[in-house]
Amino acid sequence: MKKILYGGMVLSVLGCCLLLVMGLTYGGSGRLLPFGLQSRSGQESAAEHTAQAEQASRAVAAAADGNWGLSFQNEGSAPIGNATPEYLADFQAYYIGPGDPNEKKIYLTFDAGYENGVTEKLLDVLKEEEVPAAFFVVGNFIEENPQIIRRMEAEGHTVGNHTMHHPDMSSIADEAAFQKELAELEAAYQQATGKAMKKFYRPPQGKYSEENLKQANKLGYTTVFWSLAYVDWLQDQQPTREEALNLLNKRIHPQAIVLLHSTSKTNGEILKELIEGWKAQGYTFCSIEDLGTRKL
Repeated sequence: MKKILYGGMVLSVLGCCLLLVMGLTYGGSGRLLPFGLQSRSGQESAAEHTAQAEQASRAVAAAADGNWGLSFQNEGSAPIGNATPEYLADFQAYYIGPGDPNEKKIYLTFDAGYENGVTEKLLDVLKEEEVPAAFFVVGNFIEENPQIIRRMEAEGHTVGNHTMHHPDMSSIADEAAFQKELAELEAAYQQATGKAMKKFYRPPQGKYSEENLKQANKLGYTTVFWSLAYVDWLQDQQPTREEALNLLNKRIHPQAIVLLHSTSKTNGEILKELIEGWKAQGYTFCSIEDLGTRKL
């Protein structure tokens, strides 16, 4: 069985470094601004405002090219991404849920690159706990496990597009080539289920560009990043139950989009306890289909 590696996951330290290297901070509008361009009192001329806006726009675009990264500032609070929610919203993309930032909602998602016996255990727990989830799958997963795909669909989960071959999509500038990666997976899903695939997309390894965001939006897709993940994809270096629960519980936050890997044996062991613990803290679980209506 061909296994697709997920070694490109960006950790929080890298996300923090990205922000520092790029020299970015938050302006009052919620956009990322270069240091030294924070708004001053209303004494600037219109020309200065225009120049600042253009420079800030270029800074945001630079931050939105490369790897998705996060910087965790405080336990229980949403991390800072290397692009703001406001910027991503222009392309119908999310890394945290929209709406009240204090509302205790969780969007649970899984990346599924191959099957090793864990996915159906996860589905059993989700069914027992009545929790909706999204599974971002690749081509070989659908081709080798159509029965699992059908079960996901039948039990009310969202099957999202993680591309046919799991390439670095940020290196694909050609619109036709970008569309081909998504369209081929749509066709595989259609063949397995007899239904059209819902338009939710996650860039493999979190690698993306602003052009990718535009292309996905043009194709009708909502792009879904994440605000909470951990190193769970290395088969020979699985975290212990205690390590996983400690990290995930420290970093859970309102409006979290959680990314777990369906290949992780640890996730199979902890999912029930994780869900029950988050419910006990007052969290509710939402479908990614609740993220919002796509902008045309």
